[in-house]
Amino acid sequence: MMINIAIITGASSGMGKEFANQISTNSLYDEIWIIARRKDKLDEISLQLNNQTNSKKVIPIVLDISKKESIFILQNELLKKQQELSLLNNSLNIQLLINNAGFGTYGPFDDTDINKEMEMVDLNCTALTGITGISIPFMHEGSQIINTASMASYWALGNFAVYGASKAYVLSFTIALAAELKHKGIKVCALCPGPVSTEFANVASNGERKEVKHGVETSKVVKHCLKQASKNRKTAIYAFKWKIEAFGSHLFGKYLGAWATYKFCKRPYKK
Repeated sequence: MMINIAIITGASSGMGKEFANQISTNSLYDEIWIIARRKDKLDEISLQLNNQTNSKKVIPIVLDISKKESIFILQNELLKKQQELSLLNNSLNIQLLINNAGFGTYGPFDDTDINKEMEMVDLNCTALTGITGISIPFMHEGSQIINTASMASYWALGNFAVYGASKAYVLSFTIALAAELKHKGIKVCALCPGPVSTEFANVASNGERKEVKHGVETSKVVKHCLKQASKNRKTAIYAFKWKIEAFGSHLFGKYLGAWATYKFCKRPYKK
């Protein structure tokens, strides 16, 4: 028998938490592994969702996946799970992988903390790549991968340079992966949201901006993404105005977009 699991990174808040909430009642998944650094948040979410479903299918895994060693800790957990299941003549299938963990920083590159910028690349790019790599061997036909990119992935952005570049990597990697995994029947989708009501702005501004301006509800964005991914769409862009922005990136060019955002899109930030 195939035991289907879902893995969600960055699951302690925001869209990661909402992904866990929306798929927790889906009978397709025997287990949902939610991954983040904050143990208290993960325990709270897993307890709440397990009480709602009267089960113990939501499993918290505390890991800082920005550290490379954490990727191999997760790999060992998957191998251990596979060995346990094989003793019962069962097999492990990662039915859904959601690489949602990530963060950004506001401000011009030469005025931001370089350590934080490198940590961003480690989390947004390296960790996503590594977790995808260790997960694919446990996937089968019908499995899905959702990578959280951003509307920023379509532009080069002033005052947001490393974040935009990291998300451009996510989008490019996701589209290429969709082509490579098509023959295996594995669906791959890039979630490309604009402003969403999460903790993003508070983290990016180092506390100077508490909330994302004009943020869309996470529930709407996540519901749309799951629907698009199930249809084997390569990207999921919820709002019509976001689709216009993505299209506009091809018309105006990267340098003009970078110059305009640097000059006119100043965001508050604290060093």
